[in-house]
Amino acid sequence: MKNLEIVFATNNSHKLEEVNQISKEYNITFLPVPESFDPVEDGETFEENSYIKASEAAKLSGKFALADDSGLCVEALNGAPGIHSARYAETQDLRIQKLLKELLPHENKSAKFVCCMTLVSPEGVILKQIVGECKGAIIETRKGSNGFGYDPVFIPSGYNVTLAELSDVQKNKISHRGNALRKMLEYLSNSNF
Repeated sequence: MKNLEIVFATNNSHKLEEVNQISKEYNITFLPVPESFDPVEDGETFEENSYIKASEAAKLSGKFALADDSGLCVEALNGAPGIHSARYAETQDLRIQKLLKELLPHENKSAKFVCCMTLVSPEGVILKQIVGECKGAIIETRKGSNGFGYDPVFIPSGYNVTLAELSDVQKNKISHRGNALRKMLEYLSNSNF
């Protein structure tokens, strides 16, 4: 199979690096978006926001595009921060502080990372939408320095360390984005692009 190139609709270099690490064995390369990429994420679900980003990237690049929209959904906070995870507060540090403060009065610390991936044609038509999850719980003390976002306060189910204490390889095996991406890569490798 020839090497397939797809634009990955994000300005987040961590995410681009992460998806390219996972997709190596599939002969698929994800390209950065054009510099003018600046979609308005005004959807009300991960699916809607994922489509908004993918269609914008396809329109700007004229290529197939893949986007993900992901976030942390905390049970006791009725699914918050959810689609607002990246905009919950101004900085990564403040987002974690706000989350821990809001979760303080609650006994239930159950949470899950959710990732919706949307693949669109160069014309912006949805070809496939896939959701991946990583379930776990929030802890009150940050641990680990790997990863980003809420990783230092999230312990995945079946583990006794946070996502930020895992290596990239370990994290990619269980993460919400890794789960969704592997399903998408299987779809891509079995399709005629």
